Amino acid sequence: MPICEADPWRLQYFAHVTTAAQIPTEDGDAWLWYPAQRWIYNKLAVALSQGLDAGPHGTPPPRFPVFSKPIINLKGMGVGSRVLKSQADYDEHYAPGHFWMALLEGPHVSSDVAVVAGEPRWWRHVTGKPAGEGTFDYWVIHAEPNEDIEAPCSVWIEKNLPGYSGMLNLETIGSTIIEAHLRFADQWPDLYGPGWVEALVELYERGAWNFADDERVEGYSAVLFGPHGRPYRHPQAAAVEEIKRAPGVTSVQITFHEDRLPERHAMPPGGFRLAIVNGFDLPATLAAREKFRQLFGL
Repeated sequence: MPICEADPWRLQYFAHVTTAAQIPTEDGDAWLWYPAQRWIYNKLAVALSQGLDAGPHGTPPPRFPVFSKPIINLKGMGVGSRVLKSQADYDEHYAPGHFWMALLEGPHVSSDVAVVAGEPRWWRHVTGKPAGEGTFDYWVIHAEPNEDIEAPCSVWIEKNLPGYSGMLNLETIGSTIIEAHLRFADQWPDLYGPGWVEALVELYERGAWNFADDERVEGYSAVLFGPHGRPYRHPQAAAVEEIKRAPGVTSVQITFHEDRLPERHAMPPGGFRLAIVNGFDLPATLAAREKFRQLFGL
């Protein structure tokens, strides 16, 4: 079977893979398949493992503001997250199953890590250009390492995930882990370079990491959002293929189900995600997104 992927628009990256290994791209699958490590989906436990001020709703924060969110949320999308600025704010937004933690400052980075027997072997870091209300204009898949993240997070991984082999996705703010996932980011595997998917499969089949990664190139993943509350149709396949063939573009994704009502899609408050364009040339990637904007009549 190929890599386990819930979103049909991302099967393009893995359709050539045949493996008996279970390779998750969804947190629900990872939680089921890795019971010894599933505790990392408890965001309160992750905060406390780093010595942060944190506690479940119903316990008093030592100071305000604090950040509040669900303790476990396998679907993501920032549902129920907010800054609590005062005791009155805390009282108003009390919610069972939520917790508060210290409000962090610094760059918000998403990092994919290949881990072998509890030891990080490969890193790639991504930052997004926010567009408001939980949306992003585009993501930058950086070519350079980030020692401010890799050094402290390697210590955390070796201490807290002994024996684990597989991919790990970490979200950090100012080098502090705010979320951890037993998977990789499946939006841009084509931007990690030739041979990366094959190395991924070997990691899960043999517990080994063999990926040279000698010629990294910065990549870009541009997202097109439309207004909520309207029905959308997929563009004609020929028009999509024409955009995909543009120089500097590596792949495109139409990121919604035509046969489902819009409200049945998990989307951020700021918009309905329609398409994603990946590429190694930012102007070309953004130009391709604009062509999709025209196709959707936006």
